[in-house]
Amino acid sequence: MRILAVIPARGGSKRLPKKNIKPLGGKPLINWSIDAVRGISEICEVLVSTDDTEIASIAKQAGASVPWLRPSNLSTDTASSVDVALHALDWYESKFNSVDGLLLLQPTSPFRTRKNIENGIDAYVNSNFSSVVAVTPAKDRAAWVFKNKDNFISPFTNKSNSISEPSDSVSSYLITGSFYLASPSILRENKTFLPLQTIPLIIESPIESIDIDTKWDFQLAQYIAGHTIEEI
Repeated sequence: MRILAVIPARGGSKRLPKKNIKPLGGKPLINWSIDAVRGISEICEVLVSTDDTEIASIAKQAGASVPWLRPSNLSTDTASSVDVALHALDWYESKFNSVDGLLLLQPTSPFRTRKNIENGIDAYVNSNFSSVVAVTPAKDRAAWVFKNKDNFISPFTNKSNSISEPSDSVSSYLITGSFYLASPSILRENKTFLPLQTIPLIIESPIESIDIDTKWDFQLAQYIAGHTIEEI
């Protein structure tokens, strides 16, 4: 089993400048993701895809491979994670042997556990290479989520009875961004980590599901990194 782990870390971040290398718990944020997969037997390479020389230097010091700086067309706000992943995958397989899977790890999810990474890989292997994506239980039912249109709110759901009679029979989840694993063929053919049959890697811990995007997110992560689970 050969899985290529790709960590996308663009230099430009408008809401939280330089977030991928901000110090968290005594090390740069990106190092948490590098350390999480280092030494896992199925991982053949940990490759950081970045357009930023400072991120590249820090990632290399942490033991990741940074063979190039990401092209400018893949470093914009509109560039998709799939395009970034495919760029890394195509390069790696052109230089080395083919791989059995590509694992995308967003550096903004520092608290993913090694155990759940291994659980996700096991689910991938046992399902004959079906896509596996980390999800966390949604706090609210979809029936209670509203949209604002023309300054009036209305439910996202179309069923007229969905609000008065919410169903408990169907569990709802949110994608955490901490773990995406797909086969090269699925990525190339479907251009998505979420094809029709995607297996959920259910992350129950709200701490592990944290995704840092804003200053508030980072302040929360700093608090968590400085305390034990019992203290939180």
